[in-house]
Amino acid sequence: MLKTTFRKYIDNFRGFSREIWILTLVTFINRAGTMVLPFLSKYLYDDLHFSLEEIGNILTCFGLGSMAGSWLGGKLSDKIGFYKIMIFSLFTSGLMFFGLQYITSYIGLCIGMFLIMLVADMFRPAMFVSLGAYAKPENRTRALTLVRLAINLGFGAGPALGGLIIMYIGYKGLFWADGGTCILAILVFALLVKEKKKPAESKEAKMILEANRASVFSDRPFWVFLTTCVITGILFFQLFNTIPLYHKKQFNLTELQTGLLLTLNGVLIFFLEMPIVSYIERKNFDKVRVVSIGCLFMAISLLLLMVNMWAGILIIMMLFMTFAEMFAFPFSNSFAMSRAPKGHEGRYMAIFTMSFSAAQILSAKLGMGIVAHYGFQMNWLFMGILGVIGTYLGFWVIRLVALEKIR
Repeated sequence: MLKTTFRKYIDNFRGFSREIWILTLVTFINRAGTMVLPFLSKYLYDDLHFSLEEIGNILTCFGLGSMAGSWLGGKLSDKIGFYKIMIFSLFTSGLMFFGLQYITSYIGLCIGMFLIMLVADMFRPAMFVSLGAYAKPENRTRALTLVRLAINLGFGAGPALGGLIIMYIGYKGLFWADGGTCILAILVFALLVKEKKKPAESKEAKMILEANRASVFSDRPFWVFLTTCVITGILFFQLFNTIPLYHKKQFNLTELQTGLLLTLNGVLIFFLEMPIVSYIERKNFDKVRVVSIGCLFMAISLLLLMVNMWAGILIIMMLFMTFAEMFAFPFSNSFAMSRAPKGHEGRYMAIFTMSFSAAQILSAKLGMGIVAHYGFQMNWLFMGILGVIGTYLGFWVIRLVALEKIR
């Protein structure tokens, strides 16, 4: 029985091209090396002695750079190809991380954070486009899930390694590690993966593409769907801003206990996400319906936090949030890519990636603002209602897409 279960689990990882496995390895190296980000606010507060307001502004510049980089990366992927953008982004951002440790002024860090994220997040839409190029159409959602597993494993390993580096070398060591892994990751990619050239297009095909250039802005289902994605992101990022504070304030949890709850999330995703995605794809469930259910689960998970007299609710809440994540994120990427006409993939994935950068900024601003003025309970209620609205918008997208097919 155990052997059969294990074989079925392994079968979910079959059928990927060599390039997808290399891309997964590159993503793991890159994300495991992302050690600066989890400790950034602590570094700015403890080492550089900035005020909380100044740290907030620096992190806002970080988010704005991420949004601008996502847009630029998508546009350039359509113009000059995802391969060149991926190599430029990781190699250059690696060098910039080396230099960032020497910037210690407030204005300098605002500008530096904006520029480094402008370059670094050009990688994300280009990477999504590369999945479309190197994965078979029937494998694209699973390929994305494989890359997400690498991201989760990398994020799990990165902070632990970062903590050791801080203990023995100091914060400066993080910048060397982060920059070095960026450069190592992209060298592996450049050496092992050949650029996939677009087939030459006729003059007539190019004219048709140019005539339809504005299609992304007139794609109503896509924009309604993006609103659901932004809401889902706002709810999800509460895990990293208000929820750790709530653990401490309401239940007096230690950093280790909060970390263990997040580890539960990562372990469940590692073992369950690929089988769940494979099952949903085999049954051919509507992708937007799955994303909408994920949004609803996130709303439920945050509403559960209103039960504030029993610490066990935190485990139940994390279970709902984890399954929500497994439903929402792989299929939202897949639906966004499916909406893109040929030649517009980069533009679509840029806007899609920007939606999560916007969610990251809004999540902290909204969550922290509501907690500061009205308390945690009001924040959970607000986020729960927002999640219900996101779920409704998701089901509206299903109706809009159905109407498209009738016309």
